[in-house]
Amino acid sequence: MQFEEAYAELFDTHLAQRNGEGARRLQEGHGYAEKMFLENVWWPAFLHFHELHPEYEVSDFKDGTRYLDFAYLRSGVRLAIEIDGYGPHLKNISRWQFSDQCRRQNDLVMDGWQVLRFTLDDVKESPRYCQQVLHQFMGRWFGDNRQLAEADWVEREVIRLFLRERKAISPADVCRHMGVERKTARKWLLSLAAKNWIEPASGSERIRSYRLVVEGEHLKL
Repeated sequence: MQFEEAYAELFDTHLAQRNGEGARRLQEGHGYAEKMFLENVWWPAFLHFHELHPEYEVSDFKDGTRYLDFAYLRSGVRLAIEIDGYGPHLKNISRWQFSDQCRRQNDLVMDGWQVLRFTLDDVKESPRYCQQVLHQFMGRWFGDNRQLAEADWVEREVIRLFLRERKAISPADVCRHMGVERKTARKWLLSLAAKNWIEPASGSERIRSYRLVVEGEHLKL
C-alpha cells in the first residue's frame, strides 16, 4: 500500500467513526502540517498507521474538550504527538494563550500521557531526526522490533510487557495484560522459555515468574 492510499483510508476510517464537533474538527483541524508529518515522518518510519488517531479528543481538568494532533494508543501506553508551527500567529500569541498551552501539556502529563512535540521546520527539513525520536520512543516502551523479528503477535506483546515493566513477569501479569486465563498465560510463557527468550526468575518445581533473555544475554531494562 502506498502513502496516499493509506492516508485516505486513515482519514475515511476515523471520519466514519465520528460525528458533530469531532467530525468537524477532523475535517478542519487536520491540515497541511499534520499531513506532512504523516508523509515525511510517520509513514517512512513505520509504513502503517495502526493505533494512530488524528485529531484525538481528550478532556481537560476543567471539563473542557481539547484535541491532540495525533494520539498513539497501544498496550496501555498513550502518546500525544503535537506539530508546532512558527509564524505570525505564534509570535503574536497572548500571555494567556501561552499559559494555556503550557497548562494543556501539564494536564496531559498528569493524566498519564507521554508527549512528543515536533516543529513544522523539523518535519520539513529534518524528518530523519523526527523518525529517530519516534523509534527511540517505541524502543523505550515496546522494545526493539529487530529483537522480535521471528515472534508472532502474541509473543511480541508478551515480550513488550517484559520490556515495559522492567521486572520479572508472572503468569498473573500476562493474564491482566492480555485478558486471558492463567492456563493460557502459562502456556505462552513456557513457549517463550523453550525458545530461550525468557528464563525462570523465581520458583523451582513450579515457576512463579520469568525474566527476559535475548540471544543468551540479559537486557539492561
